[in-house]
Amino acid sequence: MLFDSSIRKELARSFGATVVVLITVVMTMMLIRTLGQAYKGNVSPSDVLLVMGYTVLGQLPTILGLGLFVAVVGSLSRMYRDSEMVIWFAAGQGLASLLRPLLRFAWPVLAVIAVLGLGILPWANQQIEQIKTQFEQRSDIDRIAPGEFQESAGGSRVFFIDKDVPSATAANNVFIVANERGRESVTSARGARLEVIKGERMAVLTDGQRMETQTSDGSVKISEFKEYGTQIGSGSNLAAAEEMAARSTYTHELLPRTEPIYRAELGWRIGLPLAALNFVILGLAVASVNPRAGGSGSLMLALFAFIVYYNLMTLGENWVASGKLSMPAMTALLHGGTLLLALLVLLARHKRWSPRDLWRRPCKPTALDDAKAVP
Repeated sequence: MLFDSSIRKELARSFGATVVVLITVVMTMMLIRTLGQAYKGNVSPSDVLLVMGYTVLGQLPTILGLGLFVAVVGSLSRMYRDSEMVIWFAAGQGLASLLRPLLRFAWPVLAVIAVLGLGILPWANQQIEQIKTQFEQRSDIDRIAPGEFQESAGGSRVFFIDKDVPSATAANNVFIVANERGRESVTSARGARLEVIKGERMAVLTDGQRMETQTSDGSVKISEFKEYGTQIGSGSNLAAAEEMAARSTYTHELLPRTEPIYRAELGWRIGLPLAALNFVILGLAVASVNPRAGGSGSLMLALFAFIVYYNLMTLGENWVASGKLSMPAMTALLHGGTLLLALLVLLARHKRWSPRDLWRRPCKPTALDDAKAVP
């Protein structure tokens, strides 16, 4: 009981301090990034703190996983350095006996990571995307000034309306030039009004003409219309829009989806708590202190392992999204392989095996050994 309580108190102190430092660093980075988005016109300046808060909330699973890994490695390294591990080993506690108190401390953190990754993360992405979409639509409407040519936020459209404006939601003599998805179009209409259709701000043009030109072959299509609706907003990349739709989809809605990009997002969310669990076992397996290498050797190794692991998770997500690998195969290879490797390293250190033991061959008995064996 003393062994378990002392380990968990040490881990709690180290984990709390590490998470506070990591959240401060991430908030600073996200603030700079969000200010850059506001400068480019993607986010309203008044929503900077709100977007930053949702972004940090979405990064919390990664922060907690790294904090747990650093806490395990840092606490055990300090115990090695202060010879506390020698005392516990002399009392009959092996290295594998540390696994139980570590898991007893880590399971609430793992549960929080699972809740954040599976439930809170898509909600935070939805809120960020909603804020960006509302500002983009509002900013394009605000850009339209009577009697002046105005460019949309994305630069893909140019608007012009007559100075004689009947109301705030209607206009006369509208002219729109657009260049989207390999097509150039010129649209003119006698009148226009703003409407909300299926949650999107639309400009409904009346009594007009549209000329569309294909940039690939130069073909021209001219059509006349009584009413024509066009979305107020800059054209977005279809792949980026599909990726954001997958990130904003709730986990229970991802389960029946078979599209690769949705399976990749599901694999990423499931991998967050699995990676944190592997970090606990891997931290126990690699934590040690070499007096010649200094006290930060294990911590640097932990940070390097964290970077490599999460880069492999990103690479696996891209492979699943491109159809090169299935989601169960990626999960088994990456997370299952890391778990097996961590357990093997832990077993080797618990049994005090060394690479020399694997290559050592039993020596054949000599005549001198036989003579010594005779009583």
